[in-house]
Amino acid sequence: MNSQLKRSAMMAAFGMLAGLAAAGCGMVRAGYETAPYQVVRAHGKFELRDYPALTVVETPMARSSDGSDGSFNRLFRFISGANETKQKIAMTTPVFMSGGGTNATMAFVLPAKLKTDEVPQPSEESVKVRELAAGRFAVLRYSGARNEKNEAESLEQLRAWVKAEGLIEISPPVYGYFDPPWTPAFLRRNEVMLRIEAGRP
Repeated sequence: MNSQLKRSAMMAAFGMLAGLAAAGCGMVRAGYETAPYQVVRAHGKFELRDYPALTVVETPMARSSDGSDGSFNRLFRFISGANETKQKIAMTTPVFMSGGGTNATMAFVLPAKLKTDEVPQPSEESVKVRELAAGRFAVLRYSGARNEKNEAESLEQLRAWVKAEGLIEISPPVYGYFDPPWTPAFLRRNEVMLRIEAGRP
């Protein structure tokens, strides 16, 4: 087999593996309820979305830890039964991360059928249940590993689009992560979100 045929065969094999991996990631995501929203309009990778009020369970985190500081496990214990009624609650997507320094938090969105006043109280003091207000958000979807460089670049792109569209951001960014850590970086679904001033088209 000459070198050109070898390269073609390798590219075909890589394409097949990438396709299988992408299909696998899609199936994993399809198995989880996702925070609901309505797309108001879209432009390439950017979307303007309306979100209803969301009930979340939240805990402090070290912003650079990706959950290795125990924040992810605290939330996972809560939905696994570490709450006053020992209720098991389904995992959803995305996992939200926001803030910085000592104010950074990680949050799981709770299933839509669970209203805020129906959620059992967490067993751990550092885990809190709260409601995120409904609102309109500018959103950029991107792939890649979770790191400061990717987050900063995606936020810069989103802010440039928001400015170009004549929108006004009214809150710090929120990052949403949809895939487990073993998902290949180029197949991951990540999002950065900015709450937009009400009444903007």
